[in-house]
Amino acid sequence: MDHTTLEIIVLTVTFIGLMLIRVPISLCIVSSTLVVFLMEDFGLELISHKMIDGLNNYALLTIPFFILAGQIMGEGGLAKRLIKFALLGFGRFKGGLAMVNCLACLLFGNISGSAAADMASVGTVMIPQMVKKGYSKEFATSLTISASIQGVVVPPSHNLILYALAYGASAPSINALFLAGVFPGFVICAILMIAGRFLAIRNGYTVQEIIPQEERGKVIFDGIFSIMPCVIILGGIFTGWFTATEAGAIACLYAFIITFFFYRDIPITEFWPIILKTLRICSLVFFLMAASAAFSYVLTILRIPDMVTALLLGISNNPLIVLFIIACLLILLSAPMDMAPLIMIMTPILKPVILNMHIDPLHFGIIMMLSLGIGLTIPPHGAVLFIGCALTDTPIGRAVRHMTPFYAILFVCLMVIIYVPQLSLYLPHFLR
Repeated sequence: MDHTTLEIIVLTVTFIGLMLIRVPISLCIVSSTLVVFLMEDFGLELISHKMIDGLNNYALLTIPFFILAGQIMGEGGLAKRLIKFALLGFGRFKGGLAMVNCLACLLFGNISGSAAADMASVGTVMIPQMVKKGYSKEFATSLTISASIQGVVVPPSHNLILYALAYGASAPSINALFLAGVFPGFVICAILMIAGRFLAIRNGYTVQEIIPQEERGKVIFDGIFSIMPCVIILGGIFTGWFTATEAGAIACLYAFIITFFFYRDIPITEFWPIILKTLRICSLVFFLMAASAAFSYVLTILRIPDMVTALLLGISNNPLIVLFIIACLLILLSAPMDMAPLIMIMTPILKPVILNMHIDPLHFGIIMMLSLGIGLTIPPHGAVLFIGCALTDTPIGRAVRHMTPFYAILFVCLMVIIYVPQLSLYLPHFLR
């Protein structure tokens, strides 16, 4: 056995072993990286240098801005206003509450950029309302879990920013990645709305929810102010008036004013706890990125990306078949692991495959987001699945059984995104 093979085995065993005994994923990455560094006799100063390099990027400022904006709006009454706004258009249809749920998740995802925040905010309001109107708790929970993953695809997805940073110097801009997620987000929402309405009618959930005429003016007024962060983010990027980082800063300011002073949803004293929560989230993300930068260096010197490229190219030279295989692999990997570390680990591994197959990194980025997003709904790790079950006190096994048709729907969405690349590529190429 040569030295490189031994190092690959040690790296793999150390990483998986630590993960199995529930060591935090960031420490698993650092520890397994450190073992290989010591075997190569690189010294500790090199690993610290690589970790610091991983954080030396101006684009990182985008992440805390969007996280803070999402936290502020999530703590306020934004979800309720967005749901009422969606009810105005679709509540009158049979099975309309299912359609409203999907649309509300899309709109809130356009602000929070997080599937977990989407599930927690929309689910808290929407699931009890659906149950009250005769929908089963399991159906409402499963639908909301499925619709929540739109937040990882549509802008301002934090995970798209991580993908851009993990991809490296030749990565597409964050603006372009945000634009690439717009049409796929609409398509996913449309498929979920159609399927959700069909399943609701088939199960006998045909109740309608019509906003009274005298309330419609206020609902429209509140809805316009609630979706304004989406307009700020996408409008600024569309027109080129500001970058994604600047859009995040402006969205923060807007969220602060609208939540604490315009609607006064929560007292200003709650701002400090929101700041602390944002700092905790950012510290976890940044440490993960620093650890992943050193880990990526180890993968490169061990030539693991080249091995994966050779393996996949040996299976097929058809880019669409390779993308299908990669998507299935990512879904399987995301069942036991969280989304962020998988992005940081798998992006540099799969990058040579993308380059060799001449696959657009914008297209691949959206495929990766949706594949890993589906993994958020799958046990044993499925963070969004667990949040949904916790909100409704639904056993995991029962929730998974009711998720079966929605897994099929999400897989259809994934196939559409893979086999119709123009959905991801049209806007970024048209507006570049």
